[in-house]
Amino acid sequence: MKTIEQRLLWLSHWMIHHANHIRPKADEIKVGGHQASSASMVSIMTALYFSALKPQDRVAVKPHASPVFHAMHYLMGNQTREKMENFRGYGGVQSYPSRTKDIDDVDFSTGSVGLGVGITALASMVQDFIKAKSWGQNTETGRMVALVGDAELDEGNVYEVLQEGWKNDLRNTWWIIDYNRQSLDGIVREGLFERLEKIFDAFGWDVVRVKYGALQRAAFAEPGGEKLRAWIDACPNADYSALTYMGGEVWRKHLMDDLGDQGDVTALLDCRSDAELAALMENLGGNCVHTMAETFDAIDHDRPTCFLAYTIKGWGTPIAGHKDNHGGLMTKAQMADWQAHMGVQAGEEWEPFATVDDVDGLKAFLAQVPFFSKGTRRYSDDRIAVPALHVDSERELSTQTAFGKILDTLARGDSDLAARIMTTSPDVTGTTSLGPFVNRRKLFARDELKDAFIEHRIPSTAKWNFAPDGQHLELGIAEMNLFLLLGAAGLAHSLWGKRIIPIGTVYDPFVHRGLDALNYACYQDARFMIVGTPSGVTLAPEGGAHQSIGTQLTGIAQDGLASFEPAFADELALIMEWAFDYMQRDGEGDPDERTWLRDETGGSVYLRLTTKPLEQPAKRTDELFRRGVIDGAYWLREPGPNCELVIAYQGAVANEAIEAAGRLAESRRDIGVLAVTSADRLNAGWTAAQRDRARGNRKARSHIETLLGTLPNHCSLLTVVDGHPATLSWLGAVAGHRTIPLGVEHFGQTGTIGDLYQHFGINRDSIVQQAHGALQTGAELSEARKAAIRAVN
Repeated sequence: MKTIEQRLLWLSHWMIHHANHIRPKADEIKVGGHQASSASMVSIMTALYFSALKPQDRVAVKPHASPVFHAMHYLMGNQTREKMENFRGYGGVQSYPSRTKDIDDVDFSTGSVGLGVGITALASMVQDFIKAKSWGQNTETGRMVALVGDAELDEGNVYEVLQEGWKNDLRNTWWIIDYNRQSLDGIVREGLFERLEKIFDAFGWDVVRVKYGALQRAAFAEPGGEKLRAWIDACPNADYSALTYMGGEVWRKHLMDDLGDQGDVTALLDCRSDAELAALMENLGGNCVHTMAETFDAIDHDRPTCFLAYTIKGWGTPIAGHKDNHGGLMTKAQMADWQAHMGVQAGEEWEPFATVDDVDGLKAFLAQVPFFSKGTRRYSDDRIAVPALHVDSERELSTQTAFGKILDTLARGDSDLAARIMTTSPDVTGTTSLGPFVNRRKLFARDELKDAFIEHRIPSTAKWNFAPDGQHLELGIAEMNLFLLLGAAGLAHSLWGKRIIPIGTVYDPFVHRGLDALNYACYQDARFMIVGTPSGVTLAPEGGAHQSIGTQLTGIAQDGLASFEPAFADELALIMEWAFDYMQRDGEGDPDERTWLRDETGGSVYLRLTTKPLEQPAKRTDELFRRGVIDGAYWLREPGPNCELVIAYQGAVANEAIEAAGRLAESRRDIGVLAVTSADRLNAGWTAAQRDRARGNRKARSHIETLLGTLPNHCSLLTVVDGHPATLSWLGAVAGHRTIPLGVEHFGQTGTIGDLYQHFGINRDSIVQQAHGALQTGAELSEARKAAIRAVN
């Protein structure tokens, strides 16, 4: 393992050096690559992957240790030299480990610090959820491991996860902290480890401090060794880093000044050369592969464990210990000297087994490493059939209520889909309409716990029974945990070979509280459904803090997430039926010629719902309606041949738009009403079709282009949404129609729905007023055009 450690140290650093100093540059921007952060992790990762891990274990690698991870897989034959040579370049190995963009075996993508840490704990909870089910009992369980930079522990979501883990009796989770006491901007505060230990202990974790390497422990056993240990323990972080950078001669002078003339200590120092003394002082536990392997091997339980591994940032390199080394790189001169020190001959820099005396022996060892014995650990699971979904039409119904009814219908059935659903919510289960599903399907816990209210015959609408077969995993009020859990559950088919259909609910304005974790989950290609409800200023009495404005734009912008905002229950039923299948797709992504969307790739789904009851339309079953709902829009009222105005709406303002159109139609019969169910899908299809036309495919045409293509040039579009007007304002660019966008651009007020709709100008009266103005302006422009034509003639 010492040989492997040195190979990984060299290959990771050479890869970074090559990208910054050898590979031709297209610009003058530094490529970067975090040599020092990689060096501090190399011994830990060697001991972990080549000694401790089993194939069923999963690891989230510290983002800045990505070069070591890629070097490891290069050594194992799972990564190519071509991609290594193109590190941080187009098509090369990624800056940070990526499940979707790297070819080596990445378990969890990392990059946004702290999120890779948290997802391991929530993945362990998902693993327990699967193992407890009849369909998952044969699942091999493993440890969920996070390699953590000590500066990552500044991230608040890490501590939110700790609390969630404690509440759910977390197990099979290791967090290994690279405690190098340096961050991007300086040295970590003194005494941090004492605070960390108390925090982890409070949440039920075992804490293993790995401070001294084998060389240090041997020295401590010598005469004077205890005094040296005491000096090391008392040395400030900044001083230790500075002395490391300056080397053995300065180490000796400083130690002699502090501990010399004490006989035994002087003898301990004198019997070592400057190089040996430097090696001793830098031999912290986390930089000793032997110590780390022993430490991992000693764990024989499933309790969550935090390893506090002391390391030197930049260990083993000329930039070790320097406070600027986080983003710093070895110079060409430093690399040349270090290459000679490492014994790598010119021309052999990329050779995996350069400097290895017994290549056959090392290859034989690598062939027996348990973690790599099963090859790439990407699993799959069969797609689950989706039953037809419907909801009983009522005179008035909100989409949030309809969502609850659809899930309740599934819960009452015995479909395979219903058995694989996992619902979750950050303490808003009842108020987001998950209650009926949870009452029937129970909450998940490894040990059964009855609802005390039921036991004591106290009436309650919520039946909170916890059991291993429960399908709802209740979270505390932390949206970051919600999206991390959805991300972990949404990868279950790949991580464990058991498909889960995760559904999370959250108050829609608080989607943005978990936006980093949502983006992280989508970046990994996790598959889940997130339901944001209640939404918009329609949640009028709650005030501006509970009224979402920009979430519609998030739905449009977020990659890997198909966003819908239906107005009616029948639309929602069609969308959910489609979504449950879409979440399971994994196709090549050829465009659908009807929409120019690449739906076969699949993805996650976001539903923006509301508590506002709307009068439901008569039963609709025609194919144009069904297709339009999924494609993103349909004509609720077909425009006439001389249409002067189209009202396009999305979501809860449907009744306002429909009523306004009815008033206007009394004098203008050709008016059209466009029901938009997904601005996201309309926009994605439109931009995709434009790109393909630019490449020469003149047949490429999106759904929205088909819908608007028959409108007269003089027709105006009036768009209205309960959210930011930019959600639909782009529709005017599709075919060049003048557009009047209505929506909400400022924080809301408290009041009734009518008060707020009037305040923001999205009620029926405002729509009619804006429409009359648009029609008048359109008539004036038409006359002006006619006059211009006559003048030319």
